[in-house]
Amino acid sequence: MNATTDIPAPRIDRGCLAALPPTLEWVGGCDGLLRILDQTQLPARVETRTCATAEAVWEAIRSLRVRGAPAIGVAAAYGLCLGARPFRTLAPAAFLAKVGEVGTYLRGCRPTAVNLAWAVRRVTEAAEIQATHGSAAMWEAMLIEAHALAEEDAAICRQIGEAGADLIPDGGGVLTHCNAGALATVAHGTALSLLYVAHERGRRFRVFVDETRPLLQGARLTAFELLAAGLDVTVLCDGAAASLLRSGSVQVVVVGADRIAANGDTANKIGTYGVALAARQHGVPFYVAAPRSTFDRTLDSGADIPIEERAGDEVGVVCGTAVAPAGVRCYNPAFDVTPAEMITGIVTEKGVLKPVTEAGIAEIFRRGG
Repeated sequence: MNATTDIPAPRIDRGCLAALPPTLEWVGGCDGLLRILDQTQLPARVETRTCATAEAVWEAIRSLRVRGAPAIGVAAAYGLCLGARPFRTLAPAAFLAKVGEVGTYLRGCRPTAVNLAWAVRRVTEAAEIQATHGSAAMWEAMLIEAHALAEEDAAICRQIGEAGADLIPDGGGVLTHCNAGALATVAHGTALSLLYVAHERGRRFRVFVDETRPLLQGARLTAFELLAAGLDVTVLCDGAAASLLRSGSVQVVVVGADRIAANGDTANKIGTYGVALAARQHGVPFYVAAPRSTFDRTLDSGADIPIEERAGDEVGVVCGTAVAPAGVRCYNPAFDVTPAEMITGIVTEKGVLKPVTEAGIAEIFRRGG
């Protein structure tokens, strides 16, 4: 590969949410920066931040300024480019060593979402392939690969929506938990992509959104983007989900995923397992929507998925006000695991996997493309 004078950022079609700032985007060419929509400020303020270093990207991911497994992966890909950029004058072996150091640093940011490590690995491999052409060409290959990841994510999420849109009932109700929409991806979303495509096709339905404690990603983020897209949305307390399912107001549950084991056990935002239990009790289909990059087939089951535990203050303090007595311990796992047997189907860019079995997952990966 020959070194180029500049590498343009990709143009992403963001569909019905084009009026909002992108969740994340590379601004500029080889000397560009990563700009993110700061999701800790939503919905009160729509603010963007720029990241010029791997450390800034690490902080943005860790603090949930950018969040959602696909978006975390793309952000980490660009973070690796930013972290390696100062070392483009080193010899190839020394440059790769620096790439490895930055990659290890970024992978340690959040442990549960497998897309992060997957994206870092892809960008690293792009550099390795160009090792005989010098470090500058290696770095440019990394940026090209990061751009490709961003473009792929948008295209794949759209394909997920098209594959699963018919699951959304015309005139019915849909329940979702946390945020698996455009704010969790480069564009379109995973679970919410089904809703956006169904809405484009003329289906009209009501979306119920769990508030998703402790950080209220459902109330703050999912409701925000659904409203911006013109969908009918209602927010409810997490504790109200079971009674809502019992009421008959919901015909399908659709959630995202942060990691899916080889047998189909799925890690998603804490509280998802409880929703799945209630859905099964009341005969409501429960679907997971995720790209193939979210599957981790090196793990036999959900018991092997590392679960991030975050600071107790996220539970004990709400909007700057302490809601638990000083000195009380808070339990704050960020995710839980829903067993495969409780999942009606998994919607991927290659179609709907139903029922969820290890053999079916293997087949999804045998399909071309």
